[in-house]
Amino acid sequence: MEPNKDLIELNVADFAMVFEDLTRIFIRLPSIEKLSFTTLSVLHTLSRKSPMRLTELTANEQVTQSAITQLVTRLEKDGLVERRSDPNDGRVVQVHITPRGANIIDSRRLERIAHITTFIKGLTPKEKQAIVSAIPALRRLAELGGDA
Repeated sequence: MEPNKDLIELNVADFAMVFEDLTRIFIRLPSIEKLSFTTLSVLHTLSRKSPMRLTELTANEQVTQSAITQLVTRLEKDGLVERRSDPNDGRVVQVHITPRGANIIDSRRLERIAHITTFIKGLTPKEKQAIVSAIPALRRLAELGGDA
């Protein structure tokens, strides 16, 4: 049996390196909001999964319970998150992102889109089409790794 010539071998090491480079670029893009990486990570997580228990945030962000408690306290003082009792269990506190916190994530995303748009202008039509074609697979990959 002949190997399928349409099958493209994926070099996972190359793929990882490119994503590391892109991640570094994304993190370092200039922004109006100057917040720490951990702060932005928590806000981004809450923008997609709010509300969350402190224990869930601790596990998700891979920091200590003490660190997440301090961070949430600071974010709460800044009006970016709020703590509320779990309606199903009054002993449990849930962390909710506020409209102000969500606005920071939205504005940073818009800033990133503007920067990336300038980068994309340097691509050929064929390169742009390759990215368009890859988006569904990349979205699925993100879903598969979402709990990692």
